[in-house]
Amino acid sequence: MKDDDFEEMALRLFKLQADANPIYKAYLRARRTEANKVKDLTDIPFLPLSFFKNNPVFCGKITEDSPFFSSSGTTGQITSKHYYWSEPFYQEHAKRIFERFYGPLEGYHLLALLPSYLERRGSSLVCMADFFIGETKSAYSGFYLYNHRDLLDTIQVAIEDSDRKILLLGVTFALLDLAEVAIALPDASRLLVMETGGMKGRRREMIREEVHGKIKTAFGLEAVHSEYGMTEMMSQAYSKGEGKYELPPCVRVLIRDPHDPYCYQDNKTGGINVIDLGNFHSCAFLETQDLGRWDERGKLEILGRFDHSDLRGCNLMVN
Repeated sequence: MKDDDFEEMALRLFKLQADANPIYKAYLRARRTEANKVKDLTDIPFLPLSFFKNNPVFCGKITEDSPFFSSSGTTGQITSKHYYWSEPFYQEHAKRIFERFYGPLEGYHLLALLPSYLERRGSSLVCMADFFIGETKSAYSGFYLYNHRDLLDTIQVAIEDSDRKILLLGVTFALLDLAEVAIALPDASRLLVMETGGMKGRRREMIREEVHGKIKTAFGLEAVHSEYGMTEMMSQAYSKGEGKYELPPCVRVLIRDPHDPYCYQDNKTGGINVIDLGNFHSCAFLETQDLGRWDERGKLEILGRFDHSDLRGCNLMVN
């Protein structure tokens, strides 16, 4: 998608959501923004993610049967709810993005180590992983909780028995637990380890280099991959190492000045604003509490979170 095409589509979607989404419409009114006067993406007010905790951010009416994804959270926290249009759309959309960066899912065995997410309902990550597992059409693919020995044995057998790649998708604290009992593989060339972030109080906070270093040493890897997503988004970004992310064509990121939400900066660290065209049914313009910057190659580096912001299930470690 060309830049001009993205901007045109985003502006059209903004005007639609400014009228059809009651919560976003009220937010724009409070910000004294007239939708018909917005001519540039930088003029758009981005909705803080905190609105998803107490409001149905959706274009149209919400019923008791309306599906939603919910965020993880510590005890007593109010979690976000993202009402969505269609689960099959989300799954197919996620598949298209993944395969754009990594190739067909049928070329993988997918082993999902997502214990904290499997133990609750409403996780978009589990929904995506479950669909991906089915799409691999592999007897080795599946979910794992705390049965680390079975998981390690499966990785070894899959490497010996097949020429497919093995994708180990895991929440960060669980991958670190696994790394403590893992033995470096004689041939790790077909193993991809992808962390989704998330310590959730299970371990001390660690910088990304330390986390990736432990995982690389444990499995004999050259790089650790990462997935950047959140409950309030339909789309994902992926990193093939060093925490540097590539965005799919349907996503644009603007780096805002930490002190001025309408001032954007290309060469400094700031808050991440996301435009996700996959969120056509809710709100595509999201003000996150993540910090980021662009590197010299035009890749997005996630550096952590603003002080005092809520811990999120998919948050990344501070660099």
